[in-house]
Amino acid sequence: MSQDDDAEANRVVLETFSSWSREDCRRELPSALPRLLSMYQHSESWIEHIRILKIITDKFLPHVNHLTLEQSVFSQILPKTIRLFDGMIYELTTQATELSSQNLEIQITLRNILQTMAQILGGLTGFVHHVCTTQESVILEYIHSLPSSILHIIKKTFVHCKNSESLYSGRLHLLSDLLQGLFREAYSLQKKLMELLDMACMGPSVDENNILLMVEVIHSLLDVCSVISGMDQAFHANTWKFIIKQSLKHQSVIKSQLKHKEIISSLCEDIVFSFHSCLQLAEQMVQPVAQDNADYRIFQKTLKLCRFFANSLLHYTKEFLPLLSDSCCILHQLYLQIYSKFPPNLCAARISKAQQEEIAGTFLVVLDPLISQLLTFQPFVQAVLDSKLDLPCELQLPQVLLLIVVADKLPSRPKDVQTLWCTEATARVSLIKAIFYSFERCSGELSLTAPLQGVKDNGQAEVSVTLYQHACVHLCAFVASFHPSLFPELDAALLNAVLSTNMTTSLLAMDVWCFLARYGTAELCMHHVTLMAHLIKSCPGECIQLTNLTLLLRRLFFFMTQPHQVEFIQRFSPKEADNLPLWQCISFQSLSADLRKEAACEVIKVCTAQCIKWLSSSHTLAELDYLNTALSALLTVCNSAGDALDIRQQTTVTEVVSQLWAFINIQQVISQPYVQQAFSLLLQLLAFFIQTVDPQLISQVVTLLTSLLKLEPPDHVSLAALDFISSLGRVFIPQAIQDKVLPNLSCIFALLLANKNWLLEQHTLEAFTQFAEGTNHEEIVPQCLNSEEIKNKVVAFLEKTGLVDETEAAIVDRVKQEKGTFGEPAAKVTVGEANGLALQPCTKRARQELPFEEEYRLAFQAAAGALETTEMLLQQAPAPDWLVVELEALQEKIEKLKCCVPG
Repeated sequence: MSQDDDAEANRVVLETFSSWSREDCRRELPSALPRLLSMYQHSESWIEHIRILKIITDKFLPHVNHLTLEQSVFSQILPKTIRLFDGMIYELTTQATELSSQNLEIQITLRNILQTMAQILGGLTGFVHHVCTTQESVILEYIHSLPSSILHIIKKTFVHCKNSESLYSGRLHLLSDLLQGLFREAYSLQKKLMELLDMACMGPSVDENNILLMVEVIHSLLDVCSVISGMDQAFHANTWKFIIKQSLKHQSVIKSQLKHKEIISSLCEDIVFSFHSCLQLAEQMVQPVAQDNADYRIFQKTLKLCRFFANSLLHYTKEFLPLLSDSCCILHQLYLQIYSKFPPNLCAARISKAQQEEIAGTFLVVLDPLISQLLTFQPFVQAVLDSKLDLPCELQLPQVLLLIVVADKLPSRPKDVQTLWCTEATARVSLIKAIFYSFERCSGELSLTAPLQGVKDNGQAEVSVTLYQHACVHLCAFVASFHPSLFPELDAALLNAVLSTNMTTSLLAMDVWCFLARYGTAELCMHHVTLMAHLIKSCPGECIQLTNLTLLLRRLFFFMTQPHQVEFIQRFSPKEADNLPLWQCISFQSLSADLRKEAACEVIKVCTAQCIKWLSSSHTLAELDYLNTALSALLTVCNSAGDALDIRQQTTVTEVVSQLWAFINIQQVISQPYVQQAFSLLLQLLAFFIQTVDPQLISQVVTLLTSLLKLEPPDHVSLAALDFISSLGRVFIPQAIQDKVLPNLSCIFALLLANKNWLLEQHTLEAFTQFAEGTNHEEIVPQCLNSEEIKNKVVAFLEKTGLVDETEAAIVDRVKQEKGTFGEPAAKVTVGEANGLALQPCTKRARQELPFEEEYRLAFQAAAGALETTEMLLQQAPAPDWLVVELEALQEKIEKLKCCVPG
């Protein structure tokens, strides 16, 4: 029989079956259905396939026993249907490039394919509808090929619709009506399938095959979700709702089979995508908008979608938490990514305050209970506190905010949960250490004084606070609730932060430590003061860590009780020179009047004795270190206990300072760090006693400063010079030395006002203003302003106006660039390393105008200074093995140099 004859015979058979009554179909089912299925398998006509599907669905399916549906119908039809549908997708894809308004043949072909695909979807909808209407509950094993086949076809359909814009390019309008219809058919089919799956019976005694089938269905719907994301919000949300519902409904039997990480990951991706869409909409609405505005309605709809996804995640996480150990990094990243795009982060979207509050109140509030759920989960703790966690700059602030949220929640939790977060373990740091670590990397947000939401208290209005305030207040509250057994961890974390090379981090740790001193017992405060004292005494030399310890000791001393102050004075007596490193950093204002006078008297005695000892010594570098300590302690007494000094003591100090000044050498000030320090301290002491300083000494100092500043000394020397010259505004310069002093004073101010270092510039403006307001020699004030630029700078300072007017957006952009340049934290330097570095002479600036004789002298002084440094180190610690070899090599170089010098 020919192919045409076969087609005619099939047409006649199909027309016969179509004309049968319900009773005819029931009676002839055993013979008719197999024939139809055979025709379906062997037919090559798409139209015939559709007709057979319709006849089976409408005429014979109602009479098939539901227990045999899979064997007798679905397993026979669906494999061929999938191949047929995939073939149609292939035809569409391969012929799409030939589509055009002129090529009517391709238009008709593609439209016919799309219509046929829609009819196949309609036929499958009929299958699902039949199962739903004939059964009260469904056992998936009895229809196992139906859900998987339908989900395969649905996904293919949605993928094609999603890619249609790029696939058909500018010719999409020729097929858009049919593509929309195809999408609607797939939408209806999936909706009906979800209705069927909701009827699935999954009791405790369910067969393993049914469990696997349900798991497969959920995972397939998860794939569909990833496709329809961004296509239809409501449909997308409903699909997710069904996935979550079925996962929770059958969790007792399927929980160990589900791919939890994939579900969590997909849900988090959809949350982030929706949130970004929400922010983009908010950015477009810069101006206030009416509540009925179309853009605002879309914004609200998208925001509600964010909340829905977040609630879904919250619900899923709550039920499956023990199985989510490999999803904790994803959940952690979700929190960071959300807050990285929200103020006050530098990368935040620029949206109105009203929309910020709406997003926070609708969506972000859901993330808080999510963190509460994860708080006791050890893998989440590990993910957040991972010691190898290397976050980019934009995620450091969200990390700080997350850690602070955790700190807020821990006080209400049992001790074991606090211990989990607050103790270090393998590859995990403690919570407090992590807070300081990330806080240190938020320089941009700190420099912008980025506002954070405050809290409402006792009916007062909510106020915004800076990041520093936010971190400090919450850390102090956390410390107040710290379990006593965790105090060693707290002490270690605070001390580690105090020793940070980052100034802001160190100050935050000091603030928290001071709160601890006030909140805790007097004995605890005494213990901490004693600890600081021992650390300072064991850290000779100069380094940033020593400066931090010094500042902390000064602050803690104010919180000590008087009996404990007496105990401290007895333990670290000011009568002993070895304790001067402590007394140079203690404010005498923290002592009671009697103790202040007694301690100040003892310190002055010891310090002046040290100075006199140096005057009669060989003036080695090691001895100069002790001299500097004595001068620093003297300055501390003068600044903080000046009222406790009698005339005799003041005279003694002034005389000693005057004698020491005779040994100042301008070249040593330029090249030797220890001489620079002594010079700076002497200047500040002279400034304190300026009313009693001999006029000739004032003239000598001003003359030396004029010459020194022309040689560009280190900035800290210039700052000390400012203290001295600003103090000259309080005295009258005698007529005999005015011609020498006043021109030099104007020259000094002119040099410093022209300096481009921002810190030195600020201090110079302050010193100049102080001098100008107090001096009796007003005639030299205009002489200091020797250029229009300097005049404008001083006027702007006096009027408190900025020289650069930046918009808020420009400031943020500038800080971003600065953070990119300077964002990497400074390398950690141990106390020992910093001490060693400080002892090395500073690199000499090249000054070509100096004669070669002076260059030789400076180079030799630097070499001599290095040798003196080595000598002092040998007195403090054993020499390394390599030192002897290096000294011998150095000696050989010296012998060679001697040979080069003419006799």
